[in-house]
Order: sequence, then C-alpha cells, then structure tokens
Amino acid sequence: MKKLRHIIILLLLFIFLYGCAETNILDQVGLTTLVGYDVGKEEKIATTAVIREVNPEFQSKVEVLTTEDTTSKGSRMKSNRKLAKKIMVGQMRVILFGEEVAKDDIHYYINTNLENASVSNGLYMAVVEGETAPLLKYEYKNIDDIGQHIYKLLEQNIKQEYMISPTLHEIAHDYYTTGKDIAMPILKRDKELVELSGVALFKEGKMVSKLSAKDSFYIKVVRDTFKVGIFETTLQEDDVTPTLLKKAEKIPVAFDAIQSKRDIKLVNASKTEFDLNIKMKARVLEIHKEINLGNPKQVAELEKAISKKLSKEISRVIAQSQEVQSDVFGFGEKYRSTVRNSNLTKEKWHEMYKDIKVNVKVDFVIVRNGVFE
Repeated sequence: MKKLRHIIILLLLFIFLYGCAETNILDQVGLTTLVGYDVGKEEKIATTAVIREVNPEFQSKVEVLTTEDTTSKGSRMKSNRKLAKKIMVGQMRVILFGEEVAKDDIHYYINTNLENASVSNGLYMAVVEGETAPLLKYEYKNIDDIGQHIYKLLEQNIKQEYMISPTLHEIAHDYYTTGKDIAMPILKRDKELVELSGVALFKEGKMVSKLSAKDSFYIKVVRDTFKVGIFETTLQEDDVTPTLLKKAEKIPVAFDAIQSKRDIKLVNASKTEFDLNIKMKARVLEIHKEINLGNPKQVAELEKAISKKLSKEISRVIAQSQEVQSDVFGFGEKYRSTVRNSNLTKEKWHEMYKDIKVNVKVDFVIVRNGVFE
C-alpha cells in the first residue's frame, strides 16, 4: 500500500512539474534555421533570419526577415514583433557573415553563440561575398527554403571533403588557440544557384584574405587527413619528364584520396624551420590517354610528378597565408608545444609566422587504377 502511495505521489509531482514547464508546440513557434549578419546603419548589426513556420495542418512556409539593432538579441526581439509566433533558435544550422562584418571582427558572434545554450556547437559558419541579405532574400526558382539549402550545400561538400569543416566548435577552438587561425568557406550567388566560391583566411577573428575553393584541398591535407573526396590537378611541363609524355603538354589528373597522413616537425627552433611530410595513397580516376598505368615505370614517373605538383601547390598556399599572417595550418601550435617556455602570444606568433620556413614533401602513391566515374 505504501509503495502504491509513493507511486501516486511521484506521478502527481511529475504532472505538476510538467504543467509548470514552458512548452513549445511546433505550430506555435517560428524555427530559425539560418542567420546572416551585415553591417547596419549607425553602427548597428543588420540581422537577416531565415525562419520556418508550421501551421496546424503541418504545412510550412519560410520567412526571411532583416532587422537592425545594436545586438543580435535585440534584432531577434524586433523580428518577434513582426511575426505571430515566438522565434526559437534551437534549430539554427548556419551562421553567415557579410564581408564587411568578417573583415571587422567576428569575435563577438563566436562568443554570443557559444554562450547560448540553445545553439548547437555543430552549426556551420561561413562568409558571403558582399552582403548576406541579398543572397538570402533573392527569389530562387528552384530553392524553396534557402536556409535548409545552404545547410545541405555545406554539409555534403564537407562530408565529401571538397571543403574544410567550419563548425562553431572548430571555429571557436582555432580562435582561442595561440598559434592557429580561422579558415571558413565563402559563398556567393551565381544566378539561380548558391555556390562555394572560396576559403576565407582570418587573423585573430578578422578576415584578411581569400583563397580559391580548390585550395580548400591543400588546407585540409595540411591541417587534417583526407579520405574520401575527389580532386583534380593539372601537371605542367616542368612537373613531368619527357619519358612520361613525349609531347610537352598539360596533363589533367583526377584522383580520389583513400588515405593521407601528415606530420609537422619543428626542425630548427632558432630559425623557425618546419618539415611538413605528407603521405598520400590514392586511386587515379582519369589520366591522359597516352599514359599507360599498366607500365610500372610510367606509374613511378606519374607518382613522382604528382608529388612534385602537390608539394609546389601546398607551398604556394602556405606562402599566401604567410603574406597576410594567417596561420590556418597550426604551425604556431606545433611551435608552442615543442619549445619550452616560449611564452608565445598571438601577436608574437603572427609577427614570426610571415618569416617561418616550411620544407614541404609529398609522397604520393597510386594504389589502384583503371576506375572511372
């Protein structure tokens, strides 16, 4: 009897607490899926929110609203005053920055979203060429929900390793780590499509330069590993030997990386010199018709040529990042963990980074051939 009484009391307590809790029924709220930030008037933040609303019949519509205020939360309050439903941010998947905002400083936006328990650390962050509002408000013929579309665009390119991953967690980690800087994708509108057009390089939270979308491959190979994506490069005359191809011409090569490993070593602390060794095993998907992949000598020559080409391209990308003092690769992190009592600061490393020496060596191995897609 006592056991039954305890069960009843617990049940009543649960009902009471449940009744006191705030409930957010789907057809009573607006779900923010994407937010874009631009520079507003009079030092205000212009916030463009993509909001999905669901009616009682489970039919949904998408609203794109732009408001201006001194804070992002103030902009959300203004958006609330324009909609019949309470705006929730728990389903937010993407944050976009207009170029002016990115060049100014995104530190405030990183902190604000990290401190908001409703915001997922797995949301994506990216820069938009120009402003975010025109990109989000454009009436695309074949895109019903621009927020979901951009999220899926980023997600599938990151999963296929065509683009570096820019989650809030990763961006915050790189921002707060001494010896490493932020890199994130750049988006733009191309007629009726939205495309990934490049990679933004940051120095302490300020965008200082951009690279092509193709260069994301080189950034990822140095920063991380490469496993599933497809990549294409073109071997030039100075990359190949006459024994590989008699006529001097360009050789396009497409391959997918099955496995890559990278090792960064500080070999001379006084001169800040690093060895960067990358081992890559890959399958050649397409190659010039005159090259015989059944010939071991030609395969060895091809491996040597691709190794040389990739080493040269990685060195170019590193040099470009040095020019703007943006260490998106984390050489400073390696320096700090290797040199005792380095007392390294962000400012000190950025000054050092432009003069470091990186010896790049790529060892490219063809593991299988003759597969076409």
